[in-house]
Amino acid sequence: MIDLYTAETPNGWKISIALEEMGLPYKVHALALSKAEQKADWYLEINPNGRIPAIVDDGFPIFESGAILIYLAEKTGKLLPVDVKAGSRVIQWLMFQMSGLGPMMGQANVFFRYFPEKIPAAIDRYQRESRRLLEVLNTQLGKNEYVAGPDYSIADIANWCWAHTYEWSGVSIDGLDNLRRWLDLVGSRPAVQRGKAIPPPADLGAQDEKTLEGGRKLLI
Repeated sequence: MIDLYTAETPNGWKISIALEEMGLPYKVHALALSKAEQKADWYLEINPNGRIPAIVDDGFPIFESGAILIYLAEKTGKLLPVDVKAGSRVIQWLMFQMSGLGPMMGQANVFFRYFPEKIPAAIDRYQRESRRLLEVLNTQLGKNEYVAGPDYSIADIANWCWAHTYEWSGVSIDGLDNLRRWLDLVGSRPAVQRGKAIPPPADLGAQDEKTLEGGRKLLI
């Protein structure tokens, strides 16, 4: 049983979606970010960076969502090709999200939604860069059904979790028809819908736990 420490964010959704797609049993520990539970000493033993998500698999802790996705894909042999070049393409687009799309949309969220002072130059800078990165995805998706080629992969999970929140970042996807097609395609997957519902929409405490196996939820 994998322990998943998470919250209702794009980075958290990446892992619950991957676990659902791979059919792995897991227990959810929903951390209340507003209470800084991710900074608690016990959690810093799992993730020294004090962020979500993290997992513990048979006593082995893993943090950083991209690293967790690669670990789970290698563990199950799913959603990451064994062929070196095909696998590299998937990891390249995973890194695209980790180093570009996620940080830029995250900063757009901060300055557009949360920062107490509205700074137009900062809002414009991060929204423009987010739009540019979504245009890169749109171009790539004009050549392939999925982000890294003809097959669905962890690169799709990672990029979808951020890209589908474009409205929250105040970014338009007008004219990005390939991107819109892919957002609908990935978003219609049952495992994606189940994973995005984890944890339930609320700022839950770490004491609220559920056990899940192949999408089946058992309250404990």
